[in-house]
Amino acid sequence: MNSASSRRTDTTAISHSMTERKIPSMCQHQPPCPTAQSTDRESARLMAHHPEQGWSLLCNGVLLFEDTGELLPDGQIIAPHRPVAVTAA
Repeated sequence: MNSASSRRTDTTAISHSMTERKIPSMCQHQPPCPTAQSTDRESARLMAHHPEQGWSLLCNGVLLFEDTGELLPDGQIIAPHRPVAVTAA
């Protein structure tokens, strides 16, 4: 076996295992909080709160920003979604 093909196989195996990696949940309490993929993910418990920096970390791994934007554990970005102001008629 030549060393070039050996390196190529090792690299493929490593990159393949990294893409299938599961993101661990930080939620250890019962009942468990909604997952980061749930629509009610923002109701998870706070793990860290830094209002001076404008962000909070939820126990499901979601970074919640002051402008209502979110960063999910898998890297997906959720745009800010502030409620639209309703004016009286």
